[in-house]
This record gives sequence, structure tokens and C-alpha cells, in this order.
Amino acid sequence: MKTKFCLAQFSLTIAAALLALTALSYGQVGTDVKDAAKDTGKATKKAAVKTGHATEKAADKTEDTTESAAKKTGHATKKAAEKTGEATEKGADKAGDATADAAKDTGKGVKKGAKAVGHGVKKGAKKTEEVAK
Repeated sequence: MKTKFCLAQFSLTIAAALLALTALSYGQVGTDVKDAAKDTGKATKKAAVKTGHATEKAADKTEDTTESAAKKTGHATKKAAEKTGEATEKGADKAGDATADAAKDTGKGVKKGAKAVGHGVKKGAKKTEEVAK
């Protein structure tokens, strides 16, 4: 018996083989997509961890910088307060000296004025005495 080459049977065999190959191919694509998704997940997790570490380091540096600036500001404020206190004290001393000098000058003026008034009163009294005689 000789088998005749049947085109229909051959086509069915080819179609079945292609169908099996396609199913295998889709299965492989599914596995590749799954592996790619896993790799993407791992890379994303790794990047998130690195970002977290970088953020933590930046926060630490910011904290250190802020603390340093606060200390420097406090020190500058303290120095400014000390200088203000010294300047106020010097100003008060100068004002006290000026007040003392003014008081002395006023005393001298009053003394001179009283002397002049006394001298005028004495002259007036002499004239009154002469007139009365």
C-alpha cells in the first residue's frame, strides 16, 4: 500500500505543529515577562532603599548644619549682648560724669549769683543807711 500524499492531511499536520509551537512560544513569553517583572521589582526595591539611605544622610547633614548655625547664632547674640551691655555702661558713666559736671557748674553759677546778689544787697543797705541818716 502506497500512501498518497494528501495535501489536506499535510496541512493539518503543519497547522497542528504551528499551533503547538505558538503555545510553547506564548508560554516562553509569559515566563520572560514574569522574569522581567521580578527584575523590575528587585531594581525598584534597590532604588527605594538607596533613596531612603540618601534621604537619611541628607536629613542628618541638615540637622548638623542647623545645629551648627544655631550655636553660631547663639554665640553671636551673646557677644552682641555683652557689647551692648558694655556700651550702655560706658554711656551711663559718661552721662553720670556730665551730670556731675553740670551740677558743679550750676553750683558755681548759683554761688556767683548769690555773691553778686549779696554784694548788691550790701550796697543797697549802705545807701539806705546813708539816706536814713
